[in-house]
Amino acid sequence: MKTVPQSSKLVNLRRNYLSFPETIAQSFANISPTLTPALSIPLVVANAGTGTWLVYLISMVGLALVGTNIAGFAKRLATPGALYHYVGAGFGPLAGFASGWAMLAAYLGTAMATLLGFGIFANILGHFIGFRLPEPVWDLFGAAAVWYVAYKDIRLSAVSALIMEFASVSFIVILSLVVLFLHGFHWDVAQFRLRGVTPSGLALGMVLTVFSYVGFESAATLGHESRQPLRTVPRSVLASVTIAGLFFILLAYVEVLGYPGGTKALSVAAAPLNAIATRYHVPWFGTLTDLGAMVSLFSCTLASVNAGSRTLFAMGQDSHLSTHLGRAHQSNQTPHVAVTISSVVVLTATWALSSAQPLNAYGYFGTYATYGFISAYILVSFAFPFYLRHHGRVLFRHWATAIASALFMMIPLVGSVYPVPAFPYNMLPYAYVVYLALGLWIYQAQRRQRVRKYSSAGADSVDPVKVDID
Repeated sequence: MKTVPQSSKLVNLRRNYLSFPETIAQSFANISPTLTPALSIPLVVANAGTGTWLVYLISMVGLALVGTNIAGFAKRLATPGALYHYVGAGFGPLAGFASGWAMLAAYLGTAMATLLGFGIFANILGHFIGFRLPEPVWDLFGAAAVWYVAYKDIRLSAVSALIMEFASVSFIVILSLVVLFLHGFHWDVAQFRLRGVTPSGLALGMVLTVFSYVGFESAATLGHESRQPLRTVPRSVLASVTIAGLFFILLAYVEVLGYPGGTKALSVAAAPLNAIATRYHVPWFGTLTDLGAMVSLFSCTLASVNAGSRTLFAMGQDSHLSTHLGRAHQSNQTPHVAVTISSVVVLTATWALSSAQPLNAYGYFGTYATYGFISAYILVSFAFPFYLRHHGRVLFRHWATAIASALFMMIPLVGSVYPVPAFPYNMLPYAYVVYLALGLWIYQAQRRQRVRKYSSAGADSVDPVKVDID
């Protein structure tokens, strides 16, 4: 019997439904690998230069350490709450709630950023074909489509994400092969000798590369809907971070190799793939990569809403949030209430910043979301050995992995607040602290409500102990 320390109602999401490819599609879509070569690599190059490929390799190893802790839980617990229930199993209900609350900021903040990104690229492609709409209208279309697919069927979500990510990544891989072929597949000596790279540049680059991987754990939110979840989910978590990492390393190498003007020009490039496609006489690939970025952003928004809604669903079922959130649709067997609320919150937030430049708003939401990921990753890393200690099976390697994971996650955490960033990024850490305080207030209010409820019913305890989640 596999158990978690919280829950009170029978879960009625669809069981034994998703295959391994459909499960890993959730994590892969949440990573949104197309965005890294399309938007992020130039930012890393500005700091790490020819060592950009190495920074992505180091980050892959660091996130794989975090993934090892998450996969360790996923081999033992199958739950839509994922990190919310994992941390609760190690540290108790309050820490579990804090982790779940952090992951809500992470998933829904990511959805806000990627919905805006979807609108940006949809607008670019709309202008290309002569069909122009304001970006908030594109955001509305994107949010409505996300809501419909997430509300309707998790397999529809998974298959859609699988197809869209496969297509967008394929476009970029083909362009990479064109670049390597025209260069004769010889090694770029400057990159492997790390010419001009400094330790401080690598450290600053790592702050950015970690953000490329976040979301790799979201397959864990499909613990009730995957086939053989105790095998499928941990494999999905570790495979997604590894596959994405190899893709990022390849593209970092190719962009530094093939961008006209070298690393200095690449570091300020707004559309690096388009420039590379033009240089190598396949300019139509630029349009394909824009299309790939648009569908990847849509699939990331969909994956983020799916993951966030399942976290809300689990917290609602445990009465840590409104129990209405813990309801599943009778025929679709999806968390329809949580999906609807998540979609509305995401769209409302993007519209609230409609007066800002879309790329700026994308950065605000994305940065805010990373605070949620980082804090939850640190909590789950330490929660795993504590969970094993409760069961008498903790080993030195478990503690070592937990400490290494937490220390690695401190790099982007410290790097995001020091040196102090410019306004309004300098205010985002404080906004996140206020958000955590609000969560603590909600937790205590809900707990007091349960105390009154159970006291009036003559119950001896207010915290359910365990439920069967097989």
